[in-house]
Amino acid sequence: MVRYLVQGSWDTASGPGHQRLLYFFLGLVVTFLLIRISVRLVRAKVRWWPGNITPGGTHIHHVVFGVVAMMLGGVVQLAAPDEADEPKLWAAALFGVGAALVLDEFALILHLRDVYWSTQGRLSVDAVFLAVGLVGLLLLGARPLSYGLLGMGGIGEGLGTLIALVDLGFAVIALLKGKIWTGLLGLLLPPLAEVGALRLARPNSPWARWRYRQGSRKLDRALRREARFRQPLILAKIRFQEFISGRHDLPEPERVLSEKS
Repeated sequence: MVRYLVQGSWDTASGPGHQRLLYFFLGLVVTFLLIRISVRLVRAKVRWWPGNITPGGTHIHHVVFGVVAMMLGGVVQLAAPDEADEPKLWAAALFGVGAALVLDEFALILHLRDVYWSTQGRLSVDAVFLAVGLVGLLLLGARPLSYGLLGMGGIGEGLGTLIALVDLGFAVIALLKGKIWTGLLGLLLPPLAEVGALRLARPNSPWARWRYRQGSRKLDRALRREARFRQPLILAKIRFQEFISGRHDLPEPERVLSEKS
């Protein structure tokens, strides 16, 4: 029943790869929404909600379950026979479940401490939103670094490869200019990467540190643009994200330094 509702006429419109990607996408989105509901109920100390899993006083973060789910989903994808469509679909969904649980605690993995509800924890929400955006574009038919010329053979294939390399260069420059969303999404929508590469860099980006001298006109323009345009957009993005994920307003935990013996 679930497979029929999800696929419908999808079978005739796309191949098995798209079907698995759709299941992965649904697992990612649904699990992220459910886990955020759960952690918000835990934070609000709702009495009827079971709360955190703490056997023996050890808080098991949901990234642990995410890693296990990704392992299981990935192994089933690799081990299942080619004709086993149903197991591969559910394995893709399980992999999406695991990816959501891992990305939702991406900031904890990066900083190696519990920054879940601090401002640094917003990085986890950014990671999930970016993953949803990239997978969503793939589902809509976007293809990385391609204008449809790849695989044509002869001059067409050479031209397609050249365009793909140019697009990749634009995406790298956009990333160096501090435009993470523009650069990564530009791998699927090349005009975005081109716009990001041609516009001013963000003031604290590697590109600005390398090429914008202190007191230069470009750095002044970048600072003004950051304050006038980007900061309001960032605040609007944070409000939208926290409407879904909850407020990240706790102080940053102190970093624990350990020496190797």
